[in-house]
Amino acid sequence: MNTDIECVQRCYPQIYLACHKRHVRAASTVYRLSARDSSILVHLHPEAPITPTALAAHLGVRGSTLSAAIKRLERLNYLRRAKAAHDRRSAALTLTPQGAKAISATSVLDPERVAAVLSNLNRAQISRAMDGLELLAKASRKLMSEINSGE
Repeated sequence: MNTDIECVQRCYPQIYLACHKRHVRAASTVYRLSARDSSILVHLHPEAPITPTALAAHLGVRGSTLSAAIKRLERLNYLRRAKAAHDRRSAALTLTPQGAKAISATSVLDPERVAAVLSNLNRAQISRAMDGLELLAKASRKLMSEINSGE
């Protein structure tokens, strides 16, 4: 097997295990997000829009199932819906600054644990790690876009 693949498969669960926190019920936070709401928001990006159809396909749900959640998250100002550039009949969803705050506050990754992990690195190492994570996330979004455009 490819050593790069093995590295991602080995490292990602270690990061998740070290930084994971207990799940919080929607009603118990100021952000009022369910686990499903959070799973929708983490798939959005502030600058790289995704269509509801592509998001539903990725999440493995029907568009009608996702529609109500999108409306609710838009009312809460966690996502922005605009006309898609490639198809004016379609919507393009992006994450708002308020949505980013909600993700951070309700993330399955505990911010104190993430900070503790990062404190074991110097500034140059942190910068390299963040660049690597951003690159992996960007490549992941590209793959999802390619998969969804082929469906």
